[in-house]
Amino acid sequence: MTNIWKIIKIAKPLYKLLMVIAVLIVFSALLDLVTPFFSKLIVDVITSKISGQEATLDRLYFLIALAFLLNFLGVIVTAVTERLGDHLAGNLRRYLTEQFYEKVLTLPQSYFDSEISGKIVNQLNRGITTVYNFVNTATNFLLPTFLQAIFTIVFMAFFNKWVAFFTFLLFPIYIALSYYSTKKWGQEEIKKNKIEDVSRGRIQEVIANIKLVKSFNNQQNEFDLISQSMIKSNQIYARQSNAYHLFDFFRNLSLNIILVIINLIVFLNTYQGKLGLGDMVLIIQLLAQVRRPLFAMSFILTNIQNAESGSKEFFEIMALTSSEFYKNQKSLEKIVNPAISFKNVSFQYESSSMPVLQDVSFDIKTREKVALVGHSGVGKTTIINLILKFYQPLSGQIFLNGQSYHKLNHLYIRQNIALVFQESELFSTTVRENVAYGTKAAQDWIVHSLKLANAYDFVMKLPQKLDSQVGERGVKLSGGQKQRIQIARAILKDSPILILDEATSSLDSKSEREVQIGLENLMKDRLVIIIAHRFSTIQNVNKILVVDDGHIVDSGTPQSLSMRPGLYRDLLDYQIEGNKKLLEKFEIY
Repeated sequence: MTNIWKIIKIAKPLYKLLMVIAVLIVFSALLDLVTPFFSKLIVDVITSKISGQEATLDRLYFLIALAFLLNFLGVIVTAVTERLGDHLAGNLRRYLTEQFYEKVLTLPQSYFDSEISGKIVNQLNRGITTVYNFVNTATNFLLPTFLQAIFTIVFMAFFNKWVAFFTFLLFPIYIALSYYSTKKWGQEEIKKNKIEDVSRGRIQEVIANIKLVKSFNNQQNEFDLISQSMIKSNQIYARQSNAYHLFDFFRNLSLNIILVIINLIVFLNTYQGKLGLGDMVLIIQLLAQVRRPLFAMSFILTNIQNAESGSKEFFEIMALTSSEFYKNQKSLEKIVNPAISFKNVSFQYESSSMPVLQDVSFDIKTREKVALVGHSGVGKTTIINLILKFYQPLSGQIFLNGQSYHKLNHLYIRQNIALVFQESELFSTTVRENVAYGTKAAQDWIVHSLKLANAYDFVMKLPQKLDSQVGERGVKLSGGQKQRIQIARAILKDSPILILDEATSSLDSKSEREVQIGLENLMKDRLVIIIAHRFSTIQNVNKILVVDDGHIVDSGTPQSLSMRPGLYRDLLDYQIEGNKKLLEKFEIY
């Protein structure tokens, strides 16, 4: 029940509403006894009349009218209670979603490096749904059922203690059997949840990479993978079902045996004159009411167990340590003339056994344009991630205008950096919203940014112009168009530091030239860091840092590096040789 207590604790902001509901539930449970009690009084009046004792028709009418009014009041109270219960559950669902989403937004980048996005979303949905269902069940079923059972047993005790005792005996037997049933169900549910997380994560990945799946004709394998997961899930469900129905058989058997004993006691006592007809009617109606909370026990305990197992991963994520906070921040000023320095920086990913960067030092001066060059996987992107403060160095320090990164807020750092990614990082919304992402820019500024990014003309040809939907990750746009939207976004942000992560590597020559025009406008008067494999795009930088095996092995201008032996010269020769062979093949000189 660990997670149930966590659910109760996390719902603290809603305690006042919960108290109002609790009072109404107590009142409603007492009103549920009205019908059996007034049935007894009405039968007593009728019995008195039949036996020749004093009984008036006015009293009979009065009792019927009063019973109706109190029942009507009970209906109103129940409706209000259930509506408030739904309101409580709805507010809790919103609160839990906000808490979870805020936690996800503040987790370190290392968490997302090892998790599948579809799995995270599935854990959120399952956690919210199970907690919501539990609270809804608790307010609309659990508390009313529990109180109704107590009041009914106490009321029965006034008429016959043995009837009250056997009625009470039903509950521990029924609850014990239901507890073991739901416990076994919950143990299997955890296994099923793990399979579901993996399956949902895979489905989301397949949808995101559907072109890849289809181009490799791998639809059947992907289908079989999910189908096998569902078979395993159904096998677990079959075990759950077998255990549930076995315990359900014993629950119903115990109920029938004890009800026979109770009925025997009631009928014998009535026959012997120890109970009146009104008393017998009252007890029989109370027994009918007792069956409802008994039957609800299985449902309630199942919901409790589902909440316990379904919210497990939810609370595991909530327990993770946040590393970034974005609320209650002061206005973030733009840096004037930024400069960046690395001093003996080393870094290693949590999932790696080898360091990615070792003792890296370099300086990037104000408005300097620097390129990071080297083979894939040598640490170039890691340097960018450290500059963005997605990770913390294991040793050494990073400085921004002489201030240590340890003392600088991540929001302040990123506010002063604009990025153009190699991949098209666009949302499935409009051109307008993608360009203005993270800002509240007026349309004039959006248009101005699109023009500088050499994107305005093609945007104006789209069906809805600025309000045209670009599709998931910009699927409705060409590669060059997507990159120019990214450039317009970076221009609009107007940050003094610009990072270009292989921004033109996936483009054809024509698209690259169109994008390059936008990049030239973007790079003016900024500190620029470029990761590039096409050396033709970095011939005008001020300095090149050559990265190899986690070290800065060389640095200098493009001209100086091309004149001396080294990794840069080797990489440049490979590209020149490749171009020569292409020209010779087509006899172009």
